[in-house]
Amino acid sequence: MEYRKLTYEEIDMLENHHCWAEDWSRVQVSKGFKPNHMRNVMLYGDIRIGAFEKSTEVSKGFLKHSGISNATLRNVLIGDNCLIENVGNFINNYVIGDDCYISNVSTIETTENATFGEGNLISVLNEVGDGNLILFRHLNSQFAAFMVKHFHDKELKDRIRQLIGKEIEATRTDRGTLGTGVKIVNTKEVTNTNICEGCEVDGAARLSDCTILSSPQASVYIGTGVICENSIISNGSSIVNSVKMQDCFVGEACKISNGFTASASVFFANNHMSNGEACAAFCGPFSASHHKSSLLIGGMFSFYNAGSATNFSNHAYKMGPMHWGMLERGTKTASGAYILLPATIGTFSVCFGKLMHHPDTRNLPFSYLIAYGDIMYLSPGRNITTVGLYRDIRKWPKRDMRPKGSRKSIINFDWLSPFSVSEIIKGKKILEDLMASSGEDASSYNFHNYVINGPSLHKGIKYYDIALRIYMGAVLKRVLRRDPQLNAPTTSIGLGDWTDLSGLLLPLSEEQRLVDDIKNGTLDTVDAVTGRFEEINENYRQYQWAWTHRMILDYYQLQELTLDDAARIKQDYITARRAWIAEIRKDAEKEFRMGDVEKEVLDNFINDLYHEVDYEN
Repeated sequence: MEYRKLTYEEIDMLENHHCWAEDWSRVQVSKGFKPNHMRNVMLYGDIRIGAFEKSTEVSKGFLKHSGISNATLRNVLIGDNCLIENVGNFINNYVIGDDCYISNVSTIETTENATFGEGNLISVLNEVGDGNLILFRHLNSQFAAFMVKHFHDKELKDRIRQLIGKEIEATRTDRGTLGTGVKIVNTKEVTNTNICEGCEVDGAARLSDCTILSSPQASVYIGTGVICENSIISNGSSIVNSVKMQDCFVGEACKISNGFTASASVFFANNHMSNGEACAAFCGPFSASHHKSSLLIGGMFSFYNAGSATNFSNHAYKMGPMHWGMLERGTKTASGAYILLPATIGTFSVCFGKLMHHPDTRNLPFSYLIAYGDIMYLSPGRNITTVGLYRDIRKWPKRDMRPKGSRKSIINFDWLSPFSVSEIIKGKKILEDLMASSGEDASSYNFHNYVINGPSLHKGIKYYDIALRIYMGAVLKRVLRRDPQLNAPTTSIGLGDWTDLSGLLLPLSEEQRLVDDIKNGTLDTVDAVTGRFEEINENYRQYQWAWTHRMILDYYQLQELTLDDAARIKQDYITARRAWIAEIRKDAEKEFRMGDVEKEVLDNFINDLYHEVDYEN
């Protein structure tokens, strides 16, 4: 935008409107500037002011013309068609975009050496440990999980800090910015905070050293009583109702509300937190906490709903409309012990309303642990055939509220993947070995001091086998769509072990390649690292096929995979899938008989199950 100096006539009009400048020669205006829209304004330092040509909607159906009144400004650049009024203290060192509305605020200021919350080093998983995670605007759940996981690799850690430091330094500014269309009203203090396009701040108590990454397609809302310090808030999120947040990162489409308190924690992609507290928590995609007595501390969570105190909410409740369901990825402590993992890589136990730690059961996924007195009973694979898991599989993709252009964090929604299926294979082998050593007709079996009843063990093998056949058939069906000749995989990447980087499923070999390429300088920017995560995700199906092809050969004891073999596997897939649906229906009917579900809810659910045959081909 081109600016010009004020004319003598304009200065006279401004002074007649009770405006004053420390030095009128340092005040410049745009071509369309009209001085009649400024009243009671004090100007210090270098000032740039745009045109006042349009009205601003300050409330539904209530328009006020753009302009500046009752304000003190110092070293401020103001875009076109802004309405700034009733600034109790001052606005200092800020660049304000077009069409902004600022009203009834106390202070908006940038001080010397402001960081805007970027470069902040926090410690997650260990609230008293050394900093292991750097907050910056381009952080996503994969980069965060990668940093935390490899914190003890000093060479890698130093290299990552250099990359992030270079990125932050390249975008650092001396003045704070308010993007186009920003609205700040009834707010006490905004200090050293960059606020991007379309954000609305209404009634906040304090925003200090923050970056708010709003956009017109995914705007951010900051509400009444919020205190947010040294934090970054991403597109589409809302922070409302007296939330207190310090040293945190909030990812896309998160909702933090109702007095929630958080320190040194990260929340990624569709988190929903209210009433409780988080400290040193790593909350991956779809983490939720709604109770006042919930404390998320020193743990890594995802696809997870925390309850009040120790009851972990309604994870055993399955069909009601308020059901959140069994978590899909789970949670673990700083020591690596899994607390609650029914769906993919572990188990949970219910013992007098409390959930217990059982790291020894990690190789028996989808299992239940139930205590009677001093005896802990293990039901392996039981959760595979529950209503809760079935609903979770279908609900999570629908609950991704992020717009297409605002999805920095990668989320793979596959409930059966090389990562989870490898654990199922291990679990099935454990059960088969127990049966072989103690006999098929044993009344019970012992596994790490847990008791598995004979019928439960046989059902566990059955459930695991159903899951394996469903997985193989589903992958093969997808491969045949793109390759009717069923050619062998063209890559060996994916043949080994797999892992989960907070939503990204990937071969361990690719994670190690990422480590090596950062160390040797092949990946020398933040964009290059995040680009590698995206590349791995784009190749997921290719890597999955390499792993699954080898699994199919091993499972069916084949030397090569032919179209005739594929036909047999498809039939096994259909049989297993129907058996799975039948078991889920039995689980639903059992819950109905317990009186927990109305008949209409049951009928609607069973109707959905009938349509599962639509997915067989």
